[in-house]
Amino acid sequence: MTTDNNTPHLLEEIRGHVLILTMNRPAARNAISPEMACRLADAFHRFDKDDDLRVLVLTGQGDKAFSSGGDLALMLPLLTGARLPVTAWDHRVIEDRNVLDRSALRNVQIDKPIISAVNGVCMAGGMETMLATDIRVAADTAVFGLPEAKRGLIPFAGALVRLPRQMPQAIAMELLLTGDTIDAARAQATGLVNHVVPQAEVLPTALRLAQSIAANGPVAIQQIKKTVRLSSGASLDDGYVLEDEAKAVVMRSEDAREGPKAFIEKRQARFSGR
Repeated sequence: MTTDNNTPHLLEEIRGHVLILTMNRPAARNAISPEMACRLADAFHRFDKDDDLRVLVLTGQGDKAFSSGGDLALMLPLLTGARLPVTAWDHRVIEDRNVLDRSALRNVQIDKPIISAVNGVCMAGGMETMLATDIRVAADTAVFGLPEAKRGLIPFAGALVRLPRQMPQAIAMELLLTGDTIDAARAQATGLVNHVVPQAEVLPTALRLAQSIAANGPVAIQQIKKTVRLSSGASLDDGYVLEDEAKAVVMRSEDAREGPKAFIEKRQARFSGR
């Protein structure tokens, strides 16, 4: 299946153990089309299942937008029934409604790190996908917002649940109810993003973080993320049980023997992920 000008709406690149996914509709501010949603869902699944891939970096093409959210001409009318499905991508979105969840990392458990390289406008469904990532690097010109209420809609890709857990609730509610935007500096001040850098440094910074993480023990990294995910909202006692389970998995691994051995031998560890 092809796209506008025969150019895929999502680009994939592998650098070592790092997968880079680039939302590729710069003329449309990387709005999420049916094709992009399907490609994202499939790419996230492949990343999860490929043992050689350890970290994912998600970004947008160009210097204007990470993603402006669901395409108001292609995606939203399709979902409301105002537009009939035409392409194979359209039919897949209608016939497999879970594809939208998977494309936004909603109801998906991937215990590998995902980094957002937010190179510009990050709005609506684009921001919701960012909220599902573990580490966020933003351009100093980035703008964040969930404007759905202004259009008589609601965010339905995870933001209503995730946003109040990731920043002070009063600020989250203001964003959700007004539909107004915040800039990168305020996003960082509220803990929504980790790093704010000049636009040209967004992807290089994200890749440095990804490569640093990918050099660590994959078993440990995945157990860290899994335990943090599962313990969210749990009692301390239940959380400690999850932590003990993760410890048992890690201590049985070859990586747990290789790491200390490499330290003693003063060499770079050669982690296998086993």
